Amino acid sequence: MVKTLIIGGGGMVGRKLAESLQKDETDEDLTLFDVIFPPETHGFKNRITGDITDPDVTNALAAARPELIYHLAAIVSGEAEADFDKGWQTNMLAFWRFLEALRAEHLASGGTYRPRVVFTSSIAVFGGPFPEEIDDVFLSAPLTSYGAQKASSELMLSDFSRKGFVDGISIRLPTICVRPGKPNKAASGFFSGIIREPLNGQEAILPVPTTVRHWHASPRAAVGFLRHSATLDLDLLEGRRALSLPGISCTIEEQIEALREVAGNDAVKLIKHVPDETISGMVAMWPRNFATERAISLGYEAESSFREIIEIYLQDDMPKPS
Repeated sequence: MVKTLIIGGGGMVGRKLAESLQKDETDEDLTLFDVIFPPETHGFKNRITGDITDPDVTNALAAARPELIYHLAAIVSGEAEADFDKGWQTNMLAFWRFLEALRAEHLASGGTYRPRVVFTSSIAVFGGPFPEEIDDVFLSAPLTSYGAQKASSELMLSDFSRKGFVDGISIRLPTICVRPGKPNKAASGFFSGIIREPLNGQEAILPVPTTVRHWHASPRAAVGFLRHSATLDLDLLEGRRALSLPGISCTIEEQIEALREVAGNDAVKLIKHVPDETISGMVAMWPRNFATERAISLGYEAESSFREIIEIYLQDDMPKPS
């Protein structure tokens, strides 16, 4: 097995990625890093707890010379917007220091150490006004701090890769839905909440109009994106190392109708519309639809309908009756 490091291995997607890797290989060469780990990760032998903003931590992670690095660690969109300093320190400057540490290891090895780095970026790197579909040449001009931090990181990874210090790819994930567990501070969290909570018999708050359109993929698809990126021939990217990935474009009304089809009217009645101007303002600056022929031609796959995304939640993450 390739010596693998998952930065952000305690998060939902990181944990699912680790579980997927563990099914195929032993976990002797799999290391998870995060600021905190949930009980679900206690079965993994190699877990490192620390703060990604600490230079000593990033230096130590690089010094182990992992061959494959999945970088998922970030503070989420709502928190990055609310706490400007923390957002830039965590989402951009920590990544810079980590890339610098990897460069130092590359130079110390005489150029033989050049790890594959799969960086999870975001569709938040784009800002309006938007075309009907965002294609692969649309300008990256974010209108949120989170988007600016992700866009900056994309550029850094591209340049470190161009110079040969690492072999990196930035994948712009759709909003991952339906996320299991409790809500986080992401401004996009309601997209999952209005499905997850009703399916679990709980009330959900909808802070934006049902006409809002957005771009989604499931946690299962996200793991597939990450694993495919680990083995993709990056020469096929022709130097453009940031890639927008497939997903489903749908309105909240279409999400709700898919929920109705799966769980009935009683579930839909648990959704309560409580407008939130702050969240509505942020969502208005997010992209809604993508043309992802390039990613599809490179072998990336996602769901074909939002109902399929709901069904994946029911199969993979719906709490089982006790």
